[in-house]
Amino acid sequence: MRKLRLRGLFAALAVFALVAAACGEEPEAGGGGTGTATQSPAENDLLARILEEGVIRVSTDPAYPPQSSLNEETGEYEGFDIDVATEIANRLGVEVQWETPAWELITAGGWNDRWDMSVGSMTVTPDRAEVLYFTPAYYYTPASVAVHEDNTTVQDLETDLDGKKIGVCGGCTYDLYLQKTLEIPGYTFDFVIDDAKIVTYDTDTTAIQDLALGDGVRLDAVISAKPTLEGAIDKGRPIKIVGDPVFYEPLAVAFDKSAPLDPTRLVEEVSRIIEEMHADGTLSNLSMKWYGEDLTVAT
Repeated sequence: MRKLRLRGLFAALAVFALVAAACGEEPEAGGGGTGTATQSPAENDLLARILEEGVIRVSTDPAYPPQSSLNEETGEYEGFDIDVATEIANRLGVEVQWETPAWELITAGGWNDRWDMSVGSMTVTPDRAEVLYFTPAYYYTPASVAVHEDNTTVQDLETDLDGKKIGVCGGCTYDLYLQKTLEIPGYTFDFVIDDAKIVTYDTDTTAIQDLALGDGVRLDAVISAKPTLEGAIDKGRPIKIVGDPVFYEPLAVAFDKSAPLDPTRLVEEVSRIIEEMHADGTLSNLSMKWYGEDLTVAT
C-alpha cells in the first residue's frame, strides 16, 4: 500500500537545489582612476576554501543506526550516511571533519560557519527550503509504524491507531505527518491516522526505548524510518513493524543559505557527485550494504 505518489520529483527537487548565480560587482571608482576591487570570487567561495584547506565539515545525527551511529569499540562513526558523506569528500579530494549538532540546529539553518554540509537523511520540506539549499535526493526511506511485540490490536493502520499515543521525534517529518501538515515537493499524502496523541522525543531512538517498556505503558506505537526500526529489532528491542509504510521520504544533502561564504559552487558540485553516484551504482551498493535493499529509487 503506497501512501504517497510521485509527481515530478526530480523537477521539484531541482527547484530547491537551484542557487542564484553569483553576480560580480563593478569595481567602485577610486582616486587616481584606479578602482577599489570587491572581494574576489575565490575569496568568497565556500568550495574554494574547502579545497584549499583539504577538509569539509559534515554534520550528521549519530542517533540513527544504520544511517549514522558511533561505534563505541572503534570510536568511529559508521552507517549509510557516513559512507555517502565520505564518498562525496573522496570525490572532492578532501577529508571529512564530523560535527554532531542537535537535529533542530541543523534543520533551522543559520549554521554560523560551524559546518559546511549536512548528510543526515534530511527530507526536503518547504520550511527547510527557506533556509537551506538541497541536492537531488540520494535515497528514499519508508516511514513505518511499530508497536510493542505483545500488541494484538493494531493491525489496520487506517483505523487502529486513531486516538492512540504515538511517539515521534519532535519537529521531524513523522511529527508533521501526524499533525497532517507535512509537505514534500512533488508528493501528496493520505493522512490515515486521526486524532493521534502525539508524544515527541529528542530522537526516534528515545521513542523506541519508551515503546519497548511495554504495550501501552508509555506509547501505543512509534513512527520512524523502517531501517531504524529494523535496526532496533535486530538489537533485541521487543517491537514489531505493522502494515505498509505510511509514506516515502526523499532525502537530500543540505547546505546553509546564510553561509558567510557563497555555497553556490559547492551545492552544484555535490549535486553533480550525487547524480554520478546514482549513475555508477555507488549509492545502490551502499544501500545494499547497510539496508539489504536498494532504497535509492522511489518505489
